[in-house]
Amino acid sequence: MRTVGVISDTHGLLRDEAIEALYGSDLILHAGDVGPPEILEQLSQIAPVFVVRGNTDHGAASAAWPESEVVSLTGGVPGVLTYMLHDIGLLSLDPKAAGFSVVVYGHSHRPTMERREGVLYFNPGAAGHRRFALPVTVGRLTVTDDGTVTGEIIDLEVEG
Repeated sequence: MRTVGVISDTHGLLRDEAIEALYGSDLILHAGDVGPPEILEQLSQIAPVFVVRGNTDHGAASAAWPESEVVSLTGGVPGVLTYMLHDIGLLSLDPKAAGFSVVVYGHSHRPTMERREGVLYFNPGAAGHRRFALPVTVGRLTVTDDGTVTGEIIDLEVEG
């Protein structure tokens, strides 16, 4: 079994509560709007990190981050592939036809987890600054040995 931490929209704020919730992950996916690259350095102290560039990620470091990324959640074993991008509105492929089990995205700050045509669409919400009346959240994907992927939204229960 593998545990994958999923985080998005930190916007330069990596809360202690987010670090605690991601601790023990085998892999971390950051779905964009990171802020300074130091956020990724901190996350990489927990587990290897994959990142995509969000619409507010600017500068030399983030210029090297891809707009989309394909990640194997099973450590290179075929079968459980994730397609990452920041804004789901820019999804330009059919995930099921392309063989993806999961689509990870951010941007809306709204935690979302739904399965469509066998594909898990997963937005961990925003882990940084609170926007609107939305919760501050991260996510977790669990991949079993048979390739089943389940998701969980973790409310960090923070003030402000």
